[in-house]
Amino acid sequence: MTKILVIEDEETVRENILELLDAEGFEAFAAPNGRVGLDLALQVLPDLILCDVRMPELDGYGVLKALRAEPTTAAIPVMFLTAKAAKTDLSYGMELGANAYITKPFALSQLLSAIAKVLQKDQSLLN
Repeated sequence: MTKILVIEDEETVRENILELLDAEGFEAFAAPNGRVGLDLALQVLPDLILCDVRMPELDGYGVLKALRAEPTTAAIPVMFLTAKAAKTDLSYGMELGANAYITKPFALSQLLSAIAKVLQKDQSLLN
C-alpha cells in the first residue's frame, strides 16, 4: 500500500485530505506542523509527502531542505500544497527539489491527478 504523509497545519484541510486518501486506498499519515512532519517522515518513510508551505515551527521549505539533506528521505517525492501562489514562490519550491506545487484552493480531483503523476514518475525512475 502506498504511504502518503500529509503535513498541514490547518486541521480541516488536513482531515479532508486524509479522508480523500483513505477513500482512494492510500495509507495516510498526518502531522500538524513541519517539525512533527519531519520526525514522522523519518519514522514511516512515506512514498510521497504532501506539505503546506506556511506552517508554525518549521515551514515547508525547511521541511524539504531537511528531507533532501537526509539520505533516508532524500529521494521521497514532495508536493507543496500552499496558498503562496506567486511565481517566485513556485520557482523557489521547485528549485529546492519539490516534485509538484499546487496552490490552494484546489479541487480534490486536481490533487489526486497530481499525486498519480508524481507517483508514476517516481516509479518510472526506479525501473
